[in-house]
Amino acid sequence: MRSLRVGLAQIDATVGDLDGNTRKILEYIDRARSLDVDLVAFPELAITGYPPEDLLLKPSFITENMRKLREIADQVRDIAAVVGFVDAADDIFNAAAILCNGEVVGVYHKMFLPNYGVFDEDRYFRAGHEYPVYVVNGCTVGVNICEDIWYPGGPTRVQAASGAEVIVNINGSPWHIGKREIREKMLATRARDSAVIVCYDNMVGGQDELVFDGDGLIFDQRGNLVVRGKSFAEDLIVADLDIEAVFRSRLHDPRQRKEFLAVRREIGTLPCPAVCSQYSHRAMSLLPKRQVESYDPLAEIYAALVLGTKDYIWKNGFRKVLIGLSGGIDSSLTAVIATDALGPDNVIGVSMPSRYSSPGSRDDARQLANNLGIRLLTIPIEPAFKASLEMLSDAFAGTEPNVAEENLQARIRGNILMALSNKFGWLVLTTGNKSEMATGYSTLYGDMAGGFAVIKDVPKTLVYQLAEYRNAKGPEPVIPASVIAKEPSAELRPNQRDVDSLPPYGILDQILEYYVEEDRSFEEIVGMGYDEAIVKRVISMVDGSEYKRRQAPPGIKITPRAFGRDRRLPITSRFRPN
Repeated sequence: MRSLRVGLAQIDATVGDLDGNTRKILEYIDRARSLDVDLVAFPELAITGYPPEDLLLKPSFITENMRKLREIADQVRDIAAVVGFVDAADDIFNAAAILCNGEVVGVYHKMFLPNYGVFDEDRYFRAGHEYPVYVVNGCTVGVNICEDIWYPGGPTRVQAASGAEVIVNINGSPWHIGKREIREKMLATRARDSAVIVCYDNMVGGQDELVFDGDGLIFDQRGNLVVRGKSFAEDLIVADLDIEAVFRSRLHDPRQRKEFLAVRREIGTLPCPAVCSQYSHRAMSLLPKRQVESYDPLAEIYAALVLGTKDYIWKNGFRKVLIGLSGGIDSSLTAVIATDALGPDNVIGVSMPSRYSSPGSRDDARQLANNLGIRLLTIPIEPAFKASLEMLSDAFAGTEPNVAEENLQARIRGNILMALSNKFGWLVLTTGNKSEMATGYSTLYGDMAGGFAVIKDVPKTLVYQLAEYRNAKGPEPVIPASVIAKEPSAELRPNQRDVDSLPPYGILDQILEYYVEEDRSFEEIVGMGYDEAIVKRVISMVDGSEYKRRQAPPGIKITPRAFGRDRRLPITSRFRPN
């Protein structure tokens, strides 16, 4: 009975850390070899990290990445490995190297280069045009990269028609809400349609605004899930593949055989080099049983936010973070995520009460800090606010208080946070949510001042859901119940409420989803039953706040369409959708 033991190494690579990524790849190769793995795969561009963006325009970066590939190849013995790297010939290619016996025995060039959403691969790479397959221990294997497997008539179909019994697809596939279901349905379909075992290996970790979930998968030739890797954690997924079952499945499906013959007539005979012969460890050890916990939707989102925060902080060389704690829901959730990501010793909260801060909000900030075990600094802003008003009294003479006085308080708080950041080297985490970022309900150089925006892509209604989820997760609630129960308010003027400036969040977030994420028109949204005046107002706020969002810090993408590199609109534009 022919079988193939495959390992999928879902590693957390860091962009540009060629030495560190290489060390990690070699460590996982050793681990896979100790488990008698025949073939171990690593994610897309594992050597360089993904996405390397304009580092790809530096020849020295490409040269060093090639040198690291040769260094890895030298140590690949008694096992085969698939490693993502940047290949250079007369151009550069997003590539997968097939390594064995101390050599690079084959290279696959990615054929479909995504150029939508967060992807810019067509900016850098040339597309490949060959469909190689390889023999590993008597089993025929096709290798392709990420986007290649999303196309029904793409490389997977051609490689299967050329005899591939196993497809190894390596990925740098960023996560967003709903991605798991879409991805798994597609992979199962691809495996079933081509009667091939599909091994999907994905990167894990945070990179700027992106977070990768891992979630490696293997589907058998009937589209049944064989194994799933961990979510939002590094993992080595090892499974024994029944290659004979693929052969039997194809024998019993004449339609499949006829279609494969048609594909072969169209593309001709493909090269099929022998990569690795029988190893000395053919009496393989038993594999340990895998028990991987499935995530529910809120758990997935929360895990993504924690991992994205942790990796952004650590990978950029910071150790501690600073958060302005208002006693509200947004700053509370941000503090909890940061504490789960970095530990309580690395999170500092700052309470900056003003003349408008309610006693309840001050108490809530203190209680949250106590629950989390984080340090809390209290720095009232009244002296600075009073001095600022006196300084501006002549300029403001004859006017009524308005948003200028409100934003002045936010900017004083921003100054305090940035002063502490400069003095102690702590990174400021901003606390604005997606609903606020969308509508411009935020203050430039005030509450938007900071280095990383943890919940920038989290709508307000989801903020509440995540707070409830986190409170239910631990032995005791960490976010005080009063924080969740109180009506949202910026507390920048007497008796202020968010609903005085914005539609109720339940309505606002639905309209934002339709307009921002789905590009629905004014007429379409009104046709869904929403009040015409409210829709017009929301659209006007979104369009008029583009200049603010361009100046906001990066934040973790969790929705299908996040502000930033995912949604790119001009600041200067006279187009009005309504």
